[in-house]
Amino acid sequence: MSRIYAFNEKDRRKLKYLYAKAGISNRYSVLSDYSKRPEEWTFYPPTENLEPFPSLEKRMKAFNRYAPALSVEAIRNCLQNKLPAMEITHLITVTCTGLSAPGLDLHVMELMDLPKNIFRTSVNFMGCYAAIHALKLADSICIAEPSARVMIVCTELCTLHFQQEPSMDNITSSLLFGDGSAAVLVTGKKDKTRGFHLRGFYAEVIPKGKQDMSWALSSTGFAMTLRSYVPGLIEEDFKNLVDNALEKSRISRDGVSDWCIHPGGRKILEAIEKSLGLPREKLAAGYGVLKDFGNMSSPTILFVLDKLFKSFTKGEPHTVFGAAFGPGLTMETFIAGN
Repeated sequence: MSRIYAFNEKDRRKLKYLYAKAGISNRYSVLSDYSKRPEEWTFYPPTENLEPFPSLEKRMKAFNRYAPALSVEAIRNCLQNKLPAMEITHLITVTCTGLSAPGLDLHVMELMDLPKNIFRTSVNFMGCYAAIHALKLADSICIAEPSARVMIVCTELCTLHFQQEPSMDNITSSLLFGDGSAAVLVTGKKDKTRGFHLRGFYAEVIPKGKQDMSWALSSTGFAMTLRSYVPGLIEEDFKNLVDNALEKSRISRDGVSDWCIHPGGRKILEAIEKSLGLPREKLAAGYGVLKDFGNMSSPTILFVLDKLFKSFTKGEPHTVFGAAFGPGLTMETFIAGN
């Protein structure tokens, strides 16, 4: 980023400071350019200003090349040979970083040779809270069809959308976001596989934050707006959101044993701590995913849930409150228990 934005020494020091404070140690990308010298680049032109800058068409071509295989890998990792892929009855694909028709759902169906009459749908362009929205859809399907086996796969290639203008929005996006994919299976009937029971969902929109977190198409890729005062808006409203969600599900705050919070950034996690009066260790799973992967948009909350789940001792009761945030400003929550 320092090289492309042609920062002077003062601005380079500022950028290093921002990276050091981000709480992120590792991120991943389907593009190898980010870890290679310019003369080895294959996606970006090895020019000082990246001209000719990659078009939206080139970025979508890369998405269609990498996202389907990554999605299939996530699904197979989720199934772990415990359920034959042919027994999946519903497929929900989630993404906000690549759009086309035929889309990701059809590509996954073809690669996995899933039944041609499988129910499929897509959750697109909802951003970081989209996985919870997909869980809500899957839960409704399973209530209506108890025999349903709904596969959700969230795949985001955020690093395809690097922008060459050194605005604060672009700088913030480029230091936070990485690529990732996660899958989760939702079933209408209990089986012998360990998992969570979905107990409720609740969502609210903060209208005053409508323009402060947004995601829009441009000729050079998808452009993000992410204002620095978004954590303040979340801190101000999150406690009321939690109280309303718990009241709807008839659960007390004391009844929540674990917090599955989307790590949109270090400041957002800190805002949640302040809003709820939680000690930092209660959000350890979120901080851990942020450190190891950065913000991957929609898959991130599933990474946090997986990290929590793997830390539980078999047989111990747990009630998990999950929340994620996205454009709107939208706050989506779920409650799950074992």
